[in-house]
Amino acid sequence: MQSFESKVGESKAGATVENVTFDEIRIGQSASLSRQLTLMDVELFATVSGNVNPAHLDPKFAADSRFQKVIGPGMWSGSLISGVLGSYLPGAGSLYAGQSLQFRRPVGLGDIVTATVTVTEKRPAKNIVVFDCVCTNQDGEVVVTGTAEVIAPIQKVVRPAHELPQIQMIRHDKHDALLAKCDELPPVPTAVAYPCDASALQGAVEAAEAGLIDPILVGPEATIRSVADACGLDVSRYRIVDAAHSRAAAQAAVALARTGACEAVMKGSLHTDELMSEVVKKETGLRTSSRISHVFVMNVPTYAKALLITDAAINIYPTLEDKVHIVQNAIDLAKVLGVEVPHVAILSAVETINPKIATTLEAAALCKMADRGQIAGGVLDGPLAFDNAISAEAARTKHIVSPVAGQPDILLAPDLESGNMLVKQLSFLANADAAGIVLGAKVPVILTSRADNVRARLASCAVASLVAASRRMPPLPLAAE
Repeated sequence: MQSFESKVGESKAGATVENVTFDEIRIGQSASLSRQLTLMDVELFATVSGNVNPAHLDPKFAADSRFQKVIGPGMWSGSLISGVLGSYLPGAGSLYAGQSLQFRRPVGLGDIVTATVTVTEKRPAKNIVVFDCVCTNQDGEVVVTGTAEVIAPIQKVVRPAHELPQIQMIRHDKHDALLAKCDELPPVPTAVAYPCDASALQGAVEAAEAGLIDPILVGPEATIRSVADACGLDVSRYRIVDAAHSRAAAQAAVALARTGACEAVMKGSLHTDELMSEVVKKETGLRTSSRISHVFVMNVPTYAKALLITDAAINIYPTLEDKVHIVQNAIDLAKVLGVEVPHVAILSAVETINPKIATTLEAAALCKMADRGQIAGGVLDGPLAFDNAISAEAARTKHIVSPVAGQPDILLAPDLESGNMLVKQLSFLANADAAGIVLGAKVPVILTSRADNVRARLASCAVASLVAASRRMPPLPLAAE
């Protein structure tokens, strides 16, 4: 019996494939292929076949099914038979003529299935070979039986194996987990400043329908209702605070937060500067003793956990003193999100201290300040270049010994430009999901973008909900006026 192992996305350098021609095939000749069923296999099969039966994909649904667990699609096991026939026996040049299958028992995640084909008949007139097909699990139990008819090749083929592409699954379940954290929280009263276009108003309504916020729509009432009518949105259940223009809407939204009428502020269709200029005003704004900063919560498909990037939206060229507050805000947020001891990578162009690069000196100072307790709750290291901050292997290659390299929860960008470019590169080149929040104010401020999809908007509101819940006792003190 010939036995072959196969894994998706793998091919060995220098490997060759060799078929078995019709004349070479003998009655009783067999070949096998073994494969362990993983969640990735099930998701790939669903993607390719269009079979999205929740019995294969949803553990909660499957728990109430006949087998009380997620099971693999029957045809996944059948595809292993195809793999043996097409790749090994007869192999290259084979053509399916027919296949019958009987499914004897389910295959669950983690089961190892071995597909074996055995020649039972040869029909010279059309070069057809009949195979008995059996799939067994790791316990030797039969899961699939069947018969295959294959037109075998008549020409010998020996050639390099085709190199299969690497496969990367792009999931959005981390944002789903973030939203799930808010399931037991009440909707956060949120002043939505100037929701006067379809994108802004729809974002607020979607977040309300998801139970994340209780919106107070602040802006020209006639305009808000007109936009709602045009978009088919029902805003009758939401309070509307009439404000003549965008600046007045920003002022009114901030005033609602300052007086305790709401626990969050959400940007509508006005410019970010209009809203933030009201937030930071000493006399009438939402300032606290902390520097106001922005944090992106990024869920990157190629990174195992949420990655917080700061500051990419508020502080253009932050000073060392500013960065102390920026880092502390991010650490506090990471703890709210469930990270017990956040690891902070302080980014620069290089990982060594260079007096000509100011950000390397600031990184060293921040680390020493953390040692002295001036920054609390996290583990800091820097300067670190992006590669050795994010990759433990890159750090080892450069002989960097670091408690943060390869496992940061927070990336502190040198300035707004670099941080903003990093966030957008991850979003548009790495298919990352992003949520954004402004911290350091009396209430969290949700800065959404017209380019944000529904998932990003909801995730930003979810972060604000978690922050608001954490602040209800005790409240942050207002800055002295």
